[in-house]
Amino acid sequence: MTKRRVAAFTLVIALSISSGALLSSRAQTPADRAKRIGGKFMCMCDCNQVLTQCNHVGCPTSARMLKELDQWVARGDSETVISSAFVQEFGTKVYAEPPKSGLSLVAWSLPSVYLLLGTLLVIFVIWRWRSRALAPAATPGGAPGISAQDLENARRRVAQETED
Repeated sequence: MTKRRVAAFTLVIALSISSGALLSSRAQTPADRAKRIGGKFMCMCDCNQVLTQCNHVGCPTSARMLKELDQWVARGDSETVISSAFVQEFGTKVYAEPPKSGLSLVAWSLPSVYLLLGTLLVIFVIWRWRSRALAPAATPGGAPGISAQDLENARRRVAQETED
């Protein structure tokens, strides 16, 4: 394929994906939008469940939160405004998934950074062990760091001390 064909093919795919996303966002009903937005929050009745999935029979907290959410969606408020209202009322613990910004971004990225650093450290240690194990002996006597003269002197001295 020529470069022009590849570029044209890539452009067609990108346009079809973006137009599909635009069509799906426009065709979304208020109930679907409320369910999508409500899935990003926790029910505050201490059940540790997502707001749209709280299964407590007669849970007053989820019913009230869902009613507020439906009202905001019906008014056409943006997701940012709705999120801000819930955070103002309940604090950041209302998020089902913490926002990936500020200190939360550091907390989200640290496990990946630690995994990468740990892998690099293990590779470095193994590389060092292998390079030491495969290194040739420094002297003809076989002991690294000892000269041939020192080795001969040590053998003579051992021979003298063990003659008795």
